[in-house]
Amino acid sequence: MSKRLAEVARKVGVSEATVSRVLNGKPGVSDATRQAVLTALDVLGYERPTKLRGERARLVGLVLPELTNPIFPALAEIIGGALTQNGYTPLLCTQNAGGITEADYVDLLLQQQVSGVVFLGGNYSQADAPHEHYERLRDVKLPTVLVNARIPGLSFPTVSTDDAAAAEQAVLHLYQLGHRRIGMLMGPADHIPSQRKLTAAAPLLERLGAPLRADMVVQGLYSLESGQAGAARLIDGGATAVVCASDPLALGAVRAARRRGLSVPGQFSVVGFDDSALMSCTEPPLTTVRQPIESMGRTVIELLLSQIAGTAEAGDELLFEPELVLRASTGPVPA
Repeated sequence: MSKRLAEVARKVGVSEATVSRVLNGKPGVSDATRQAVLTALDVLGYERPTKLRGERARLVGLVLPELTNPIFPALAEIIGGALTQNGYTPLLCTQNAGGITEADYVDLLLQQQVSGVVFLGGNYSQADAPHEHYERLRDVKLPTVLVNARIPGLSFPTVSTDDAAAAEQAVLHLYQLGHRRIGMLMGPADHIPSQRKLTAAAPLLERLGAPLRADMVVQGLYSLESGQAGAARLIDGGATAVVCASDPLALGAVRAARRRGLSVPGQFSVVGFDDSALMSCTEPPLTTVRQPIESMGRTVIELLLSQIAGTAEAGDELLFEPELVLRASTGPVPA
């Protein structure tokens, strides 16, 4: 007990006697100091005294599916910074293959009595993934916001880029450059954002007189390696351009074209999605569809804080308009 008091006191910058008063529910401590002590307990991994467990800590879980795609750290930086400005401490929870699952993180965050959770991509975007842990969040009425398109039936407030508009912008750009054999390099088949992009692209290409053939659609993981393998298949099938569901997939497509001896954009055009960090510095600089992550991040915070305050509206999905950013990875169809 004395070790815990000393460690928490050092963390907060107060005396052990002050920490003891907080833990025992004694008066004579300001609300700010009391909250700082409780937050320090959570951060250091100590359980709150039973009588204090009903109070939610000023902690918010940020659950990320990965860190390799730079869009997720960028979103986490924006949202985490805004949380700090509003007096909350973000707890970063990153998944990895064979490691802690999303459901495990939900268990940990509930144990820490967090004030809310923000998911920056996750199982809710995949139809075939497990979703039971979301029911537990709903059962305890924990403020929760999802970023990215979700499966039907999950009523949490959601902030998404308009995937249909993104696909249409990319397809129209390539069509106007003369491309008629346009491939689609997407994420997993059960991934809702990829489904939305395909659902928008196929009828558009049909109306333009360049129907999307089945062999012009490749679905796989959101990685550079998967992008390279998928784009190689599309190139072998005769594609002259490709619309990708992420920037890492697009970079893999550029590599695949070069391995086939094709120049980008002279003989093969590539459009990415996200406009994540350094895409203007690649060779060639990547044409991509930008997600408006600054405005999305601000909206996430507004939705979360309104839930914490008890003034939230129904769990609707808010769609944000993407923007096609023209750089040097797309060009006219080769003669």
